[in-house]
Amino acid sequence: MWIEIHGVALAVGAGAGALAAGLAGGMVLRRHAAKLRDATKKSVPTRDAVTGLMPRAAFDKRVSAALEAADLAGETGCMLYAGLDGLRLVNDRHGHEAGDAVLREAAKRLRAQVGKGRLLCRVAGDEFAIWLPVPLAQAEVEAQHLVAALAAPVALQEHMLEVGVSVGVAQFPEHGGRSRIVSRAAAAMRSVKLAGGHAHAVFNPRVAAEQREEAQLAQDLKHAIARREFELFYQPKVETGNLQITAAEALLRWKHATRGMVSPALFIPLAERHGLIGEIGNWVLDEALRQAAVWRRAGLRMRVAINVSGYQMRQDDFALRLERGLKTHGLQASRFTCEITESVAMEDTAVTQRAFERLGKIGVHVSIDDFGTGHSSLASLRRLPAQELKIDRAFVADLAESADARSIVLAVVQMAKTLGLRVVAEGVETEAQRDHLMQLGCDEMQGYLFAKPMSARALGLWAMDGPETLAQTFRSSMFKDTLPMSSANASTQVMPR
Repeated sequence: MWIEIHGVALAVGAGAGALAAGLAGGMVLRRHAAKLRDATKKSVPTRDAVTGLMPRAAFDKRVSAALEAADLAGETGCMLYAGLDGLRLVNDRHGHEAGDAVLREAAKRLRAQVGKGRLLCRVAGDEFAIWLPVPLAQAEVEAQHLVAALAAPVALQEHMLEVGVSVGVAQFPEHGGRSRIVSRAAAAMRSVKLAGGHAHAVFNPRVAAEQREEAQLAQDLKHAIARREFELFYQPKVETGNLQITAAEALLRWKHATRGMVSPALFIPLAERHGLIGEIGNWVLDEALRQAAVWRRAGLRMRVAINVSGYQMRQDDFALRLERGLKTHGLQASRFTCEITESVAMEDTAVTQRAFERLGKIGVHVSIDDFGTGHSSLASLRRLPAQELKIDRAFVADLAESADARSIVLAVVQMAKTLGLRVVAEGVETEAQRDHLMQLGCDEMQGYLFAKPMSARALGLWAMDGPETLAQTFRSSMFKDTLPMSSANASTQVMPR
């Protein structure tokens, strides 16, 4: 006969020994069950490991209860979603320990602003959620206080780290119930980041729809390389003195499978926001090197310039990757230029200086692009081992009508000459602009007046279009030490693929 005691089956009548053994076994199983329950309780975190804030699970549970109570009472409340601005940059430059220190300080400031009776948790990464049982107008005031509280730099050893915060606000129940209120506040926060950060915004359905559209475009961008949707176009640069072509800037183009051509002004910032700029930048580098080698074999020593992102500048192995590519393709480093925008170059002059020095050691030229739009100082420029400045097109556009624009360009040219830098003017579209730039002493020009960006095939065919036109368009030194080739042969070798 069998009976069950505390879930353990025991044999009755099998003797005292069997009964004792069964009871002992039951007690052992109960002890194991108790230990398992204790271990389970201990495995649930009571505080966030980095910030010490309430964990997400506890936050969700308490917010759910608060929303239910508000719903029954016919009251309102607001969810704030705060995302730190610039923490990724802190991690890249100073390491994740510094990033954790910033997170702890941010949590401390948020806790001080939120006060008692409110709910605050670290959702994930550098993002926080806050429940406030207040109407929308009051929530916006408190969101402004959060932005102000995070605006002060965070002191870390000898560094003062600028971070800041973007805050999104969603109201219950107008903007969503329990299943959507957090995501709606997060969507509002992302709209702030897209606008530059360091502010707050209330959830807007139209903006949220635009974000979904962007998310889809970003997803397509992830697959653009594999789908062979990218192509490099090349815009020639001309020597000011004789208007001969001396080089070409590689410009990335994206032909989306269904949308057609997508503007770089749209997809480059998108790639930066979604962490795709590194992979895309590597593709541009590899493709530009490959194409320069194709032209070289076809008899054209084209000097090529590429645009380099801030992300690439911060990579210790970028110069090494470029050096290996030059050796692999048998190209001269002196015929390759990396263009860095002035704003990126001035973000962290110490990082920029190291990157420039690495590129200089392998013989690659460095150009500071969009000059005049950032915050350069003469001292900063003197420390950066660049070879070239590119005047932003905004100054070139007004040359013919504005004496101020001409004075600015003249000042840039004179400063550059003092520092031993060449000057390139971009965005040249009229003969009047060309003539002013020649008088002001620019070394090179680039713009629609001379040529629009074109495919590698088109530029190669133009360069190899017969000896009678070479002296009028392309500098003769670009064809030295090369085997003469007919246009027929060249046309099969200048193809990009």
